[in-house]
Amino acid sequence: MLTLQWESEGLQTVGIVVIICASLKLLHLLGLIDFSEDSVEDELEMATVRHRPEALELLEAQSKFTKKELQILYRGFKNECPSGVVNEETFKEIYSQFFPQGDSTTYAHFLFNAFDTDHNGAVSFEDFIKGLSILLRGTVQEKLNWAFNLYDINKDGYITKEEMLDIMKAIYDMMGKCTYPVLKEDAPRQHVETFFQKMDKNKDGVVTIDEFIESCQKDENIMRSMQLFENVI
Repeated sequence: MLTLQWESEGLQTVGIVVIICASLKLLHLLGLIDFSEDSVEDELEMATVRHRPEALELLEAQSKFTKKELQILYRGFKNECPSGVVNEETFKEIYSQFFPQGDSTTYAHFLFNAFDTDHNGAVSFEDFIKGLSILLRGTVQEKLNWAFNLYDINKDGYITKEEMLDIMKAIYDMMGKCTYPVLKEDAPRQHVETFFQKMDKNKDGVVTIDEFIESCQKDENIMRSMQLFENVI
């Protein structure tokens, strides 16, 4: 059982942490966390995959990874995803292994959409690297921008209470029933009501990115969570 202290804003904080934890699990299951540099090639091997990634130098410029790290990441990505892309079903399979006692389907769907920045139904190596670079090595501002994009389900530039509730329910379905003490069924709605009221500064029924970032930056738990997984690779 997962033991967590569920205070008034606990589920929201966990929502931020789970974004990063789940991404690390994706790395692990793709064989990218436990690195070995014994036989790293000097350049990317691209001839055998159907999706050709951008030039290594361009990805290095667009991310916070070094050329050597990108070579290692690509080797693992290619070995596990010969087509060069990860589809939504693969995401769902990965998170079902990470949270076997819960239902991670909906959360995996939302997270997949956040990584799939061009909305073509597939996460390429470029998509993966750009998102991972922010989550692991981005500034607090960059990480919160990424998290806002996750919560902004319809990508209209605002987070509604319904969108926040959908994310919170997805997190609850994925891990809530494995916590101690066990969360009540209405816990996601209660947490959203509390946190949304704090975020929606002007009480217009939506949360802007500025309101989201300001509220998160004032939350010590969320700020600590932003630092937990830095320099993992």
